Amino acid sequence: MIEQFQISITSFLKTFGDSLMMQAALVIMISFVVASIFKYIFIAGLRWLISRSRISVANGFLDLLHGPIYYSVLLIGLTSALFVLTTDTLYLFIGTSILLSVGMLIWTSFLLRGNRQLLRSLMLHPTRFKSINHKTLPLFQNVINIVIIVLAVYLIFSIWKVDMTAWLASAGIIGIAVGFAAKDTLANLFSGVFIIADAPYKVGDYVVLDSGERGEITHIGIRSTRMLTRDDVEITIPNSVMGNSKIINESGGPHEKSRCRVPIGVSYETDIDLVRDLLMAIALSEESVCTEPEPRVRFRRFSGSALDFELLVWIDKPELKGRIIDILNCEILKKFRENNIEIPYSKHDLYIKQMPQEK
Repeated sequence: MIEQFQISITSFLKTFGDSLMMQAALVIMISFVVASIFKYIFIAGLRWLISRSRISVANGFLDLLHGPIYYSVLLIGLTSALFVLTTDTLYLFIGTSILLSVGMLIWTSFLLRGNRQLLRSLMLHPTRFKSINHKTLPLFQNVINIVIIVLAVYLIFSIWKVDMTAWLASAGIIGIAVGFAAKDTLANLFSGVFIIADAPYKVGDYVVLDSGERGEITHIGIRSTRMLTRDDVEITIPNSVMGNSKIINESGGPHEKSRCRVPIGVSYETDIDLVRDLLMAIALSEESVCTEPEPRVRFRRFSGSALDFELLVWIDKPELKGRIIDILNCEILKKFRENNIEIPYSKHDLYIKQMPQEK
């Protein structure tokens, strides 16, 4: 293959003279012209094609293509000039290997920089690429960079005919050993990536864990999640635990508003319409209670000793739930006492059948 390529180049250049140096210089000059044409015309055509398609690519990424395309064409010209100057197999192998290695380094540098540009452009479309955001960007960027560098090293060694089998086997064994030794860390790492990408909760949300803890999410990291409870105690939870637990996000849903339930029982002799009016008046008079959605009163059941009602109100933030329930309970008790509404409670009557006889 190399010999056929060399013969074709030689036969073409002999038309310009018998001097090998002149022929090599001509090849290099032609490569400069072709490289300049590719540098501008190819990029311009690529911009035009992208503008007519639905593909959105950052301008910085296309600007980075100028250098690799230009130098790649120049390297092809230098390789052709090398075939013109010598026919020695050893020199050709060393020369072409050096030029291919330089080209590999140029394209590796382009991919490393282009990776950053592409990920940042994808981050600007959160509706289409939910997994890529300002928190997961460093992780994706580092992982892709590692893959690019590993492939580049492997290809460079392959260019120089270096057998990588033993190296790959050793790397596989080391990877398995590291995986077993750091399985908990890796579990937290992958869970952290999935939590950040899937976003079941975000910083500032109020969540309730399986164990009963309730608090505000203050930090979501790659290894752990931190939550500040209502007692101002910070809890650090490994992401592997968070990823495998049932979590109630009180701030989730279409809005951040949360609903409070205030159960209350009244005696069977009470006017239920009066109870409804009083409960609605109490809810509407409280400034912290939302008017939209409006408060509601529900007659739930006939229990053993009371008629069970429930006052349902909406509040702006979940952290206000304890304070609002306290205010509503106090107002309900005051209003019921003013209107002589009995709240049944457990009573025990003691009947003495016979008094003990005196000795």
